[in-house]
Amino acid sequence: MAEIRVEKKSPMWPWILIGIIILGIILYFVVFQDSGDDPDRDGTAVTEQTDDDRFRRDGPVNNQTVASFVTFVQEGDREMSLDHEYSNEALKRLTDATKAMADEVNVDVERDLSVVREHARAIQEDPFETTHADKIKASAEKISDALMSIQREAFPNLSSEAGAVKNSATQINSEELALEQREEIKSFYDRAAALLRQMNS
Repeated sequence: MAEIRVEKKSPMWPWILIGIIILGIILYFVVFQDSGDDPDRDGTAVTEQTDDDRFRRDGPVNNQTVASFVTFVQEGDREMSLDHEYSNEALKRLTDATKAMADEVNVDVERDLSVVREHARAIQEDPFETTHADKIKASAEKISDALMSIQREAFPNLSSEAGAVKNSATQINSEELALEQREEIKSFYDRAAALLRQMNS
């Protein structure tokens, strides 16, 4: 009687092991390489940062001090009264908002802002003084300098917006009464609010 030869099948476990290894390599590249993350020794991930968000490691900034100033400016057409209450309040809020944003991105603008605080205090203490426009213009220029420093360090894509703030500051005439150039002063606050809103989004 002829002998029937039975061929033994090769075991499947080496192929399964190879498949698991390949799948693990693919998952590694999908999870870590595509997201720009690479685990370090203590198990945390370091995210590769772009120029726009290198100081914003925890995602978009949503600073409430900045948002408060933006809301204040956007609350409709406020008239600057004789006691300059609006201008004083706007200067204080803008100073606080600029400082808050500078702190978010680790930019030191305290020297510029200390001058602005002195001007705001002077406006409030003597509402009948005729040199308010001079103080408002000086404050606007210092704040625009501070905002440009923040923009250059952390928001390179907002250079034209920062330039618009600086330009509106130069439009304020220190030789003219503040009450006679409401539009120019309000335009400065509007442009500063627009820039800070974009930085804060």
